[in-house]
Amino acid sequence: MKASKTRLLITSLALLFFSLQLHAQEKFTFSGSVKSKTKGESIIGASVKASGTTFGITTNDYGFFSISLPSGKYTFEIGAIGFSQQSIDVNLTKNVELNILLEDEAAALENVTVTSTTKGRSLSSAQMGMEHISINDTKKIPMLLGERDVLKAIQLLPGVKSAGDGNAGFYVRGGASDQNLILLDEAPVYNASHLLGFFSTFNSDAIKDVTLYKGGMPAQYGGRLSSVVDVKMNDGNNQDYNVSGGIGLISAKLNIEGPVQKDKSSFLVSARRTYADVFLKLSPDSSINNNSLYFYDLNAKLNYILGKKDRLYLSGYFGNDNLGVGQTFGIKWGNGTGTLRWNHIFSNKLFSNTSIIFSNYNYKIRIRNGGNDFSIFSQLQDWNLKEEFQWYLNNKNNLRFGVNAIHHTITPGEITASATSGINNTAFQKRYSWENAAYVTNNWKAADRLNITYGLRLTAFSIIGPGDFYNVDSSGKITDTLHYKSGEVAKTYFNLEPRLAASYQLNATSSVKASYVRNVQNLHLLSNSTSSTPTDKWVASNNMIKPEISDQFSVGYYKNIGLMYELTVEAYYKSMQNQIDYRDGANIYNNDAIETQLLYGKGRAYGIEWLFKKKAGKFTGWLSYTLSKSEKKIDGINNFQWYNARQDRTHDIAIVGIYQLNKKWSLSANWVYYTGDAVTFPSGKYKVDDRVIFYYTERNGYRMPAYHRLDLGATLQLKKTKKFSSELAFSLYNAYGRENAYTITFREGENDPNKTEAVQTTLFKWVPSVSYNFKF
Repeated sequence: MKASKTRLLITSLALLFFSLQLHAQEKFTFSGSVKSKTKGESIIGASVKASGTTFGITTNDYGFFSISLPSGKYTFEIGAIGFSQQSIDVNLTKNVELNILLEDEAAALENVTVTSTTKGRSLSSAQMGMEHISINDTKKIPMLLGERDVLKAIQLLPGVKSAGDGNAGFYVRGGASDQNLILLDEAPVYNASHLLGFFSTFNSDAIKDVTLYKGGMPAQYGGRLSSVVDVKMNDGNNQDYNVSGGIGLISAKLNIEGPVQKDKSSFLVSARRTYADVFLKLSPDSSINNNSLYFYDLNAKLNYILGKKDRLYLSGYFGNDNLGVGQTFGIKWGNGTGTLRWNHIFSNKLFSNTSIIFSNYNYKIRIRNGGNDFSIFSQLQDWNLKEEFQWYLNNKNNLRFGVNAIHHTITPGEITASATSGINNTAFQKRYSWENAAYVTNNWKAADRLNITYGLRLTAFSIIGPGDFYNVDSSGKITDTLHYKSGEVAKTYFNLEPRLAASYQLNATSSVKASYVRNVQNLHLLSNSTSSTPTDKWVASNNMIKPEISDQFSVGYYKNIGLMYELTVEAYYKSMQNQIDYRDGANIYNNDAIETQLLYGKGRAYGIEWLFKKKAGKFTGWLSYTLSKSEKKIDGINNFQWYNARQDRTHDIAIVGIYQLNKKWSLSANWVYYTGDAVTFPSGKYKVDDRVIFYYTERNGYRMPAYHRLDLGATLQLKKTKKFSSELAFSLYNAYGRENAYTITFREGENDPNKTEAVQTTLFKWVPSVSYNFKF
């Protein structure tokens, strides 16, 4: 009996102790959203941190946050770049839900403090190779013809290389230009350029946030090997009506936003158009005034707050270019995207986003020459359904998972000709495919100084009929033709893409990070030219063209030097499978069996990147330097030896400086230098029937001349009140008139036919500009 009482006492004490422990460890959740007080827009990446602790989190893409902590009283510090920091006392004895409004720093007229183009880097986050781009600060960087351009600003960062003057593409960590995924409100943009690459499709007045991932990208992104550029449009002001715009030398733009119902819904419409064609028509020369040269784009967005837990967004982009030479030649190309999104908060820990996404890219060429009158049309169209969840398990684990399914339709080419042209109407086979994915990723705070992000992405790419598919031998000859009916699956590729990243904080001011990521790409861009053009051809993986696969390893060191300086050093190695190049003399345009023109092999890219940045004060800016190598090894090219990829550059340097002289004047400059691209030049020549034929030996065995350029800019604030502001922006592109090579061609010497002359073409020397911008 005594023993049983003793056991009962021990059991009771144990239960009491356990209940006390449960009570001591009881946790509650602080959740809500962070918005701009002035506009009512959600703030992406705002920090929410419990003062005096290591507990903190950042808001997601829709301004939502959730943090679970032990019961107690806390002071939370909430802040974001461009907004005043706010402190909130919370008694966390129960779940607390709160919407937080931050004051825009721009509202303080006396404030002339400047921050850098990128947000401060998190030392604790395991994410590597990520840059946030501030739209406001890119406005101060001098650009061609004064047109503010986020994609050109990105190319001033380490690891990102401009494809050159007059080129739409850019290269990231040794990858080709088609290996970059560019998203606008989740919709892929397949040609993000206007006027053959001189400007991007993104009107800065319509953009809220730009994030670049060049390594260790999270599992929710996929489909490209090198990088992701995630662009988010402004939601629109749900507090008041605003009009802003600008007039420059070649273009004008107008942005209108405001509430449909205050605090509940808003709209945004932003339009831009060039008027170079107007000046052409003023010419008395008919060979000039009949030409066309312009682009336009339109961004629009609506969003509705349906209740405390639901929000609906509808956004779209429409843009077109028109380039024509009289009645003899014309080319039109353009993008169209549409995104319908529904946000739902299931609980204070579970957030969901459901999206239906449409994307369309097409071009049309019209040629009238003598009796020839024909047109060529090509198109790439996507429908995408995406479902994603964010589950804030606790203060140490943040889970993100979802699925998406994309239906691709590629129209490689349709030739329509007049009856008198002697050209047959031709329609190359349309290609259909399903690209499906499921993914999960977790941000895990393993210890006070150690953070780990791990995830997995499973992709299934199915090629479906109708259509004929070809088997091709090593010489490029078709050995078999396979026919599939409508809806019939020709082949499916399954791939697992693991993601792993970790950061260890050495002390309060420095950390080290490492990551590994596998990416798979099933859409490929083919081009015969040395620069990207609107008529480059997209093809999907099929029975012969396999998915491209990359494995990238990265390590980095990060250091905050006081409150004003930041140093980042990252090194990477990337191996690539199933890389594509062309057979000698390949014709990729007038060929339905494109597989006969291609060769396959492997690639590798490696390098080290430095970024030294001054983040605050009257003078801000950065110095970036990239030392890198990018190579391919393909059977049938250069005797199966490693050779330079077209985008290979050894050195790439960018220096950017912005100086706030006073409340009125802001001065800026940037200088860039990079090693010339790898190119294939002729190694000799011979004559056939008195016609000179150049012959080529080594693929990409030569270099273009080194490129360097200085740009200068100045912004004069004319007027600034709470209701109206205006400014003049001046810029001088290529200030010292460097004649950089756009192309180099070869010809017989004019005075001595036995000699060969190299002829260099340069696009720009000095390009001054001035523009007027306003907002009210």
